[in-house]
Amino acid sequence: MKELQVKKKRKSEDKEEEVLRLKRRWREEEEGVPDVTFIIEQLSLKRSEGKIPTAAFLRVSSLLLHVIDQIGPTMVVLREDIRRNIQRLESSYMADPLANSCLAEIIKKEVDAGAARAGESSSRAVLWLTRSMDFSVALVEGLEGDPEASLERLVEEAYETTLKPWHGWISTAAYKVALKLVPHRRKLVELVVGEGEDSDSLKGGIRTLVSLLRPLLSEIHVLLGESRLDRLKSA
Repeated sequence: MKELQVKKKRKSEDKEEEVLRLKRRWREEEEGVPDVTFIIEQLSLKRSEGKIPTAAFLRVSSLLLHVIDQIGPTMVVLREDIRRNIQRLESSYMADPLANSCLAEIIKKEVDAGAARAGESSSRAVLWLTRSMDFSVALVEGLEGDPEASLERLVEEAYETTLKPWHGWISTAAYKVALKLVPHRRKLVELVVGEGEDSDSLKGGIRTLVSLLRPLLSEIHVLLGESRLDRLKSA
């Protein structure tokens, strides 16, 4: 009995320590860009173990949110959607970082409880964050692949292939309005590759991150498909 109590106490202390560590790191990043190097390391390490790490997934989502924040009010619909889903998934993760260290565990628990399809579920948050990353990767690759294309065209093409199939008429209408307010291409290029850089020379960190995201996103889509969550749509 005493040994069991010691184990429980140690587990509780480990959980508290992990929460504090994460809060410290995330507080340090609060006013700046999330650490791309840290994200890449975490994705590489955990994927080699056959896991999709919740912490790294949240940091990638925060990186995406930071870039979209800088673009301005034109992307308010996507920005608020990403922010809301980050908060929802982060809440579940921080409740027990050790037990919820990978996305599969979070989704499995909700599927088993019959709660995965609920409007405020963490599983839905994972689904829409993944789709937002699909959109962002398509947009960044468009920037790199077609130096002459306007940002409005690239955003529209990325939206058509990644988000539109899952949006109802309300969401689609909101995005059509947003497309009319997309800033000049140069604005986004400076955010992604840095001021004064050419769109053909994406920073190594971003390029590596995108190369890791592609297979990672494919894995998450498989996970969502196995849980029959991949066909869910919005209003």
